[in-house]
Amino acid sequence: MNNFEQMLEKYAELVIKVGVNIQPGQVLIVQAPLETVEFTRLVVAKAYDAGAKYVQVEWDDERITRLRYEKAPDDSFGYYPKWQADMMEQLAEGGGAVLHIKVPDPELFRGIDSWKVSTAVKAAAVARQKYQSYVRNNQVSWSLIKAPTRAWADKVFADLPEESRIQAMWDAVFLMNRVGSDDPVAAWREHIAELKTRQQFMNTKRYKSLHYRAPGTDLRVELPEGHLWLGGGDENEAGVYFVANMPTEEIYTMPLRTGVNGTVTSTMPLNLNGRLVEGLRFTFKDGKVTDYDAVSGREHLTSLLETDEGAAYLGEVALVPHDSPISRLNRIFYNTGIDENASCHFALGSSYPVNIEGGTKLSKDELLAKGANVSLTHVDFMIGSAELDIDGELADGTVEPVFRQGRWV
Repeated sequence: MNNFEQMLEKYAELVIKVGVNIQPGQVLIVQAPLETVEFTRLVVAKAYDAGAKYVQVEWDDERITRLRYEKAPDDSFGYYPKWQADMMEQLAEGGGAVLHIKVPDPELFRGIDSWKVSTAVKAAAVARQKYQSYVRNNQVSWSLIKAPTRAWADKVFADLPEESRIQAMWDAVFLMNRVGSDDPVAAWREHIAELKTRQQFMNTKRYKSLHYRAPGTDLRVELPEGHLWLGGGDENEAGVYFVANMPTEEIYTMPLRTGVNGTVTSTMPLNLNGRLVEGLRFTFKDGKVTDYDAVSGREHLTSLLETDEGAAYLGEVALVPHDSPISRLNRIFYNTGIDENASCHFALGSSYPVNIEGGTKLSKDELLAKGANVSLTHVDFMIGSAELDIDGELADGTVEPVFRQGRWV
């Protein structure tokens, strides 16, 4: 076995043992692009080795996805198969797990009418509301991981010769997931412990608000009473620890829905369901987006903000040091699951109920009453840089530095 094959084996084992953390007798769904077939087979083998009862692979082909938007009738984009939503609900209710190999092509929908994509995304979100509530409340183990595809590698490593790009992407994926260490599983346990230390520090502080300042950004974000910082991974309903995003470098909480005021400017492009938006800028008043713009792709932002009432409010506040391992690669990956772990970020849309005391037991109305946001959507956008300063305000009005020049104080 050559070194690359060994790294692939270690990575597959890592995502099964740490990502979804498969337990004996568990059912697993793997959602994977066709191009990742060799790696996906390894993942399936590792899942059975870990005691999985049944593994189902749902294959995804982006050319087929695009064909729908090119050829399907206009009135079909509001359709989402109920049986597909039912399957995911049954999996969650039966204590199953979901592993997504998620690598959307940033240029997939170039030239496609924005309303078609937005309509289809919203139809899926409406149909999958019950399943998404299981996900947001950690009733199911789930993990988003990355593996190279040709379109993604061509976009990210356009400066390299074509024949080197896929390997360069694998090298980056291995690096950001600590696969090169002697024991990646142990390396991840150590990494998660470090994130937990940060999380506990912020939970002890109980900041009333955070004030962000950077070029194009002057934003005050209030935090609700009882907010909880999380990071690394979390336990599902059965008490099994899983890591929802690999790689991960963030700790995150929810903002007070009506407590966001000022202006924020993004520092990285956003891959919004296969449509690229660059140079985002939002103005918030009492929590709601009152003005917005983008250097390119503004129309995609418009359709995002019109998803529902909650889409124009923030649902997540996340802190990531600018010197994180991914940030040090000094490359934009056009993939939110990676770029958000190179940069402090916010998310428009739904809060995670786990980010407030007792939140997983609350109804939508009760969550709103506590200051959480509720929406069909949840879209992260990156605002971190080496010029970002963040201050925290304590309950007694004392202000102290949290981040300076993009790093923890």
